[in-house]
Amino acid sequence: MSHLSRLKTQMVDKGFLMAALEDLGYSPRDEPHDIRSFGGQTVQVELSVSLKFGTEIGFRNNKGRYEIVGDWWGALGTSQKEFSGRLMQRYAYHASLARLEEQGFTLVSEENKETGQIHLVLRRVV
Repeated sequence: MSHLSRLKTQMVDKGFLMAALEDLGYSPRDEPHDIRSFGGQTVQVELSVSLKFGTEIGFRNNKGRYEIVGDWWGALGTSQKEFSGRLMQRYAYHASLARLEEQGFTLVSEENKETGQIHLVLRRVV
């Protein structure tokens, strides 16, 4: 049965979230609007992305953390687990780099491994 499900996350920064979505090939719609399930249920979100066949996955801030909202029944080509896993990895990538750059580190090299891991080499000159 079609319905909107919510997945709580640890994502707190909208800029990192948008960068992660763009890394995954999405063009985020950054404005408050309603998304709808195939069953007609609606919920307001702050930003969203369109998947295949017009399915929208939204994001809304709930008590300082973004939650993923969507009707996964119509999300052909991906699952909630796959989508959220890839998204959270890219979010962590951007958040980590930003925090390390604040501490004076610079990215020297990056390697994306077949296992899905990302190996970063950073340097800080003291």
